[in-house]
Amino acid sequence: MKNPQKYWQTNLQYLAILLSIWFFISYICGILLVEPLNAIQIGGFPLGFWIAQQGSIYVFVLLIFVYVYLMNRLDVRYEVDEE
Repeated sequence: MKNPQKYWQTNLQYLAILLSIWFFISYICGILLVEPLNAIQIGGFPLGFWIAQQGSIYVFVLLIFVYVYLMNRLDVRYEVDEE
């Protein structure tokens, strides 16, 4: 491994950013901003309700795939990938 400290620092940055996105979608949009978002309809359902019930789960699953992609690139960059 080239620089293990920089590797883990970058990994923690990825985690902080992705978890912040998830927190914003699930907590801020799904709980705190639910009333203003309910003024928007998606498929006949209020957007705030949809985010609270399903949207945050979809975002979480998407963030898992993004994390895997980012970590694979990071592993290649620091030569710790499984070839």
